[in-house]
Amino acid sequence: MDIVDRLVRSINSVLIGKDNQVRHVVAALLARGHVLIEDIPGVGKTLLALATARSMGVRFRRIQFTSDTLPSDVVGVNIYNPKTADFEFKEGPIFTEVLLADEINRTSPRTQSALLEAMAEGKVSVDGTSYELSMPFLVLATMNPVERFGSFELPESQLDRFMMSISLGYPDRSHEREIFVQDMEHFQAEKLEPVAERSAIVRLQEQVREVRVAEEVMEYLLDLVRATRESPSIRLGLSSRGGLHLKRAMQAVALMNGRDYVIPGDLRDVFLPVTVHRIIPEAGSAEGYFRERRRKVLEDLLQGVEAPI
Repeated sequence: MDIVDRLVRSINSVLIGKDNQVRHVVAALLARGHVLIEDIPGVGKTLLALATARSMGVRFRRIQFTSDTLPSDVVGVNIYNPKTADFEFKEGPIFTEVLLADEINRTSPRTQSALLEAMAEGKVSVDGTSYELSMPFLVLATMNPVERFGSFELPESQLDRFMMSISLGYPDRSHEREIFVQDMEHFQAEKLEPVAERSAIVRLQEQVREVRVAEEVMEYLLDLVRATRESPSIRLGLSSRGGLHLKRAMQAVALMNGRDYVIPGDLRDVFLPVTVHRIIPEAGSAEGYFRERRRKVLEDLLQGVEAPI
């Protein structure tokens, strides 16, 4: 689709060599999901979020989470105004279209919960009053998988609220050379012109739910979901929410590819990013819970489930 292609090209113009990850972020956006980026510092996470917002011409805000960040620092707070003798609501940074939640595992579980509730409900409640969030609304949360000291790990119930988890990783040599030659910095993303109107993105989000899923593909989806629960290599498999996220993500990919129906390849495309942060492998089979080990378990499982023709 023209809109999607323009959006992906715009983001790729500053985030060099990460086309697959960019397409997954756009798919999550169209499916009204959110993305967890498990990666080390300095590989382009902020650049990705900023470029996504600028390419849509919408607001971008960033929260640097620390151990003393409060829920009110995220959602906002009522402040007394002596001139009106009344309380006025001051919006927090969550009132935006694209939010970068940087190092979400650095803040307390209470603050994490405030953010994740807003992601799930599309609104926030402060002192008994509800406030609707903008549409589209995309949260890109980052988490350093290596440095764990002083962090508050997200429990599985909260990880399950992210539609996808991706990793940007180091660029290959040729792409890194291009980054160095162009002196790629955030100011270049700031200069990006909008290539997709906000209203057009919202319309595409509505169209995603209308993409047809044939009976054979639905059975394939169910086979994969149940395989994660029955595999001897996996201790905790996909929840029903995880299965729904798989369905919506594959519908989004189909729409991005110009189709109004899903094919098995769409499901295989999003299977790893949708499931990798949700499963807990058996320690003996995966030697722990690191991302690459979880990926290996899921890749083996994907190969073992027969796809429809």
